[in-house]
Amino acid sequence: MRHIFVIVLLAATLAPPARAAGVAWRSWNTGLAAAAGSGKPVLVDVYTDWCGWCRRMDRDTYSRTEVSDYLNRHFVAVRLNADSDDRVTYGGREFTARTLAGGFNVSGYPTTMFFRPNGAHLVNVPGYLAPDRFMKLVRYIGDGALDRGVKWEEYEPGPR
Repeated sequence: MRHIFVIVLLAATLAPPARAAGVAWRSWNTGLAAAAGSGKPVLVDVYTDWCGWCRRMDRDTYSRTEVSDYLNRHFVAVRLNADSDDRVTYGGREFTARTLAGGFNVSGYPTTMFFRPNGAHLVNVPGYLAPDRFMKLVRYIGDGALDRGVKWEEYEPGPR
């Protein structure tokens, strides 16, 4: 019996980290199409499989219920693997995911990109974002402060 416990414990330790389960992640093509139909802005998590900070963002930020609930209500969430040769479409043209990320000047991981529901690119936010800072950022866009012309430095989200 003890051997079974050790094997299960070892398997759980060696298993690759699971992607955050609470966020309703979509692929690039599916997500942009859904955003156009829903009127929700798009949040794109640009990551690579080898990126430690990407895994930390999954573990520390995307795994939080507050984060996943807010993203699922206010955004279409998309994952884009910047090392992938998967075919994606943007602006009526086809690219690899790798080429598309490069075309948006993504050079570090993770990078969080935001798009309007019609697919127009808003902004890239490079690097790991701790949960509190991430929530301020997504509320700034999701609650419409950016669209109202409120400067980031002046933005204070209200109580939730």
